[in-house]
Amino acid sequence: MTEPSTALDDIKVHVKVKISALWASLMFCYIYGDYFGLYKPGTLQDMLTGKMGPLGPTTQGILLGTSAMMAIPSVMVFLSLVLRPSLNRWLNIILGSVYTAIMLVTMPGEWTYYIFLGVIEVILTILVVWFAWKWPRLNAT
Repeated sequence: MTEPSTALDDIKVHVKVKISALWASLMFCYIYGDYFGLYKPGTLQDMLTGKMGPLGPTTQGILLGTSAMMAIPSVMVFLSLVLRPSLNRWLNIILGSVYTAIMLVTMPGEWTYYIFLGVIEVILTILVVWFAWKWPRLNAT
């Protein structure tokens, strides 16, 4: 009779899945940050008068730009799983770096909840860059 093992079963998770999951997690933080922002005093009144925070008057161009900025991480959830490795790696390094910079620029002077989520978002995007940078290589035989 053999003793039952105390070791837990685990599988190796491919880098594509890790990066995709990081982008998905990032999107949840973005969504909650934007949602909680609606509770800041004056935000809804500004929205009703056609103002979009520090971006000023709400225009089609502003809405298109912010939509594009949020669509990219959303699409990266999928693209990280399906793109060929070389393009995938560089796209994740570049976009992960860009979104890290965006958060670092927008966090100062914000409310505590935003900074809290922003720190998590920075960690997530740095991890995207890290996993993409350290993408495993094929063993040449």
